Amino acid sequence: MSGSRAPGPEAGASGAEPPGAALSVDVAGLLAQLARSFALLLPVYALGYLGLSFSWVLLALGLLVWCRRSRGLKATRLCRALALLEDEERAVRLGVRACDLPAWVHFPDTERAEWLNKTVKHMWPFICQFIEKLFRETIEPAVRGAHTHLSTFSFTRVDLGQQPLRINGVKVYTENVDKRQIILDLQISFVGNCEIDLEIKRYFCRAGVQSIQIHGTMRVILEPLIGDMPLVGALSIFFLRKPLLEINWTGLTNLLDIPGLNGLSDTIILDIISNYLVLPNRITVPLVSEVQIAQLRFPVPKGVLRIHFIEAQDLQGKDTYLKGLVKGKSDPYGVIRVGNQIFQSKVIKENLSPKWNEVYEALVYEHPGQELEIELFDEDPDKDDFLGSLMIDLIEVEKERLLDEWFTLDEVPRGKLHLKLEWLTLMPDASNLEQVLTDIRADKDQANDGLSSSLLILYLDSARNLPSGKKINSNPNPLVQMSVGHKAQESKIRYKTNEPVWEENFTFFIHNPKRQELEVEVRDEQHQCSLGNLRIPLSQLLAREDMTLNQRFQLSNSGPNSSLKMKLALRVLHLEKQERPPDHQHSAQVKRPSVSKEGRKVSVRPQMSASPGSGDSGTAPSTPVAGGDERPGVEERGLPVEAGLQGPRDLGRSSSSLQAGPAGSPSHVSVKEPTPSIASDISLPIATQELRQRLRQLENGTTLGQSPLGQIQLTIRHSSQRNKLVVVVHSCRNLIAFSEDGSDPYVRLYLLPDKRRSGRRKTHVSKKTLNPVFDQSFDFSVSLPDVQRRTLDVAVKNSGGFLSKDKGLLGKVLVGLASEELAKGWTQWYDLTEDGMRPHVVT
Repeated sequence: MSGSRAPGPEAGASGAEPPGAALSVDVAGLLAQLARSFALLLPVYALGYLGLSFSWVLLALGLLVWCRRSRGLKATRLCRALALLEDEERAVRLGVRACDLPAWVHFPDTERAEWLNKTVKHMWPFICQFIEKLFRETIEPAVRGAHTHLSTFSFTRVDLGQQPLRINGVKVYTENVDKRQIILDLQISFVGNCEIDLEIKRYFCRAGVQSIQIHGTMRVILEPLIGDMPLVGALSIFFLRKPLLEINWTGLTNLLDIPGLNGLSDTIILDIISNYLVLPNRITVPLVSEVQIAQLRFPVPKGVLRIHFIEAQDLQGKDTYLKGLVKGKSDPYGVIRVGNQIFQSKVIKENLSPKWNEVYEALVYEHPGQELEIELFDEDPDKDDFLGSLMIDLIEVEKERLLDEWFTLDEVPRGKLHLKLEWLTLMPDASNLEQVLTDIRADKDQANDGLSSSLLILYLDSARNLPSGKKINSNPNPLVQMSVGHKAQESKIRYKTNEPVWEENFTFFIHNPKRQELEVEVRDEQHQCSLGNLRIPLSQLLAREDMTLNQRFQLSNSGPNSSLKMKLALRVLHLEKQERPPDHQHSAQVKRPSVSKEGRKVSVRPQMSASPGSGDSGTAPSTPVAGGDERPGVEERGLPVEAGLQGPRDLGRSSSSLQAGPAGSPSHVSVKEPTPSIASDISLPIATQELRQRLRQLENGTTLGQSPLGQIQLTIRHSSQRNKLVVVVHSCRNLIAFSEDGSDPYVRLYLLPDKRRSGRRKTHVSKKTLNPVFDQSFDFSVSLPDVQRRTLDVAVKNSGGFLSKDKGLLGKVLVGLASEELAKGWTQWYDLTEDGMRPHVVT
């Protein structure tokens, strides 16, 4: 039959597909889709199963969106910067932001350097070869030797890309400079699609950097100029302030691009750069013999700027209520910058005419090109509002020596700021010391507190024949801890050597050099033990020529031939008073540079009025703070507060008047906490301020007992056999409640001045109790002579949960360890206070 005829080849080709083809399934794709669905649904199911809030899902989604948006914005900025480098004119015409324009567009005294950019572009392949050699032959062995876990560390790829470093402008200083030096400011910009990959084979770990952006002002100093070839004795390179940095990570380090972590990682890298390349740190390249450049390795500041941050008036009211229908006041505070030094004042609540009456002291190393920058903000729970700014050229301050003026704030419609600026000259003799001590009212009983009368400059050179530490025949990892009074600083760590070379500079503000002394201790970072120490009374320097001491010091409690080479110089801070006619006007000389943050041309018009119109009734008139004609009493402090030890490279010092209002209680933590004050309690750490406010709320018109914050029981003794300080935390009683359920207390211990993470000790957390029992023992590796010079910092804190606001300080106590009974030990109850001062021992 014709109907049963088999189909031909053509029919098979053009007809229906085989049955198996219609049922084919992409198994791999289906499993991937199921896995993705499971991965999305599993967190939701887990949250519901554990009874957690759905807000965690929203938080995760928000974090994911934020991360993608952040990476997109970073890629956009990179493309825009690359477009600017490839075709500057076309990029400008397409509307590049003013802040991205080259420096020569804004500053008439900044010149273009296209010939230099062409030279760098031609040399770029060879510069890349040098940097790759530096990574592989210097950095890689150093990282491998730092720790046994990094023994397989290696760079697999080092490529800086095709885009060379670009110099957007050059400024040469011809005025107010030494005739034997040349100062250049280079506006540098590097936007590179570089690839730097590394791996640790032992742990199968790979990471790297995909692109880097760095923008900043690099200063190059050629000095001294000499009459023989090569005409320049040395080359010094450094950044005037921290450069702007942005990094795109790859591999495991790609996690650092997560919002929150990206800013933290960039900040850590900037801190590393600051330790080598940001003022006062510098790289010095000698071009002649070592003798001629010895002074470059021991830089002395040009002067000290004492800033009296007094008051402001007629500020803008930024706080609003009822969705903007009702206007309120502001909670103003100030941020003060001098180069790389940053100070933050306390917050004055709800006041448009705040009175701070605070004093800060800052070092000035390079005043050509350096300015005093002040910004005022209104503190808010989310984002602080801008209230105005001010920038003053330090060259003009040096000329005038003393400025006491009201300045009109820029970039805002209204507002005035009252400043008193003093330029202090560094004198190499003690002829004016008695007068300076009288001017700052240096009290005999307060040798560590108050304004500074002098400056100690310390150059740490090297050490010889250090002992091996705990392990015999093993080289230590030495570092040096230095302290004067309540301020401590620390050198870098030198690995696996008993003859380390540091070549680092440190500075200390000194209140009374006749009564203070420098304490130095060499420690082994690996085994946390002392390698030797020494004490140098600063009064020894007063009798020396130029108040300078340069020698090797024999270390105590160390090896028989262990020594430390240092150079010490003491300089008296003297305010030179100039004779001026009564009608002398100097306000016109204090000016703002020609460009503000956003490239707008502005000018400063300081007003010489004695005081502007009163903005707020009921406030006392401003009184000159310490160092002026009048000075309120200074609160006695014998022990350091928790924030009294600033960062190891922090050069700032603050002091403030007690006449200012009571301590505020900022409800948020800003980028930088208020700079700790030495002369009063108005700039203590935020945790202490909040605790004091909570204590006032608890009091509420009633009289609290002798121990309003409760007590803690401690056993303290020194074990001579183990050479350790043993501290037993037994219990606490009558703590304050952080919430209706009580508190979740734990105890944190430091042995001051060591506040590193490795030196911290913590107990477990006791849940929902005001009378916790810990009975935990802790020890610190320290000798008996050393421990008697130190202080035990004990703080009781509330833990709270993850993302909880119920975290804070419950009380603290500072225990002096100078007692002769330390070897026997004691067990006592101590009263907790807000800042640990004046602890009362309960018998």
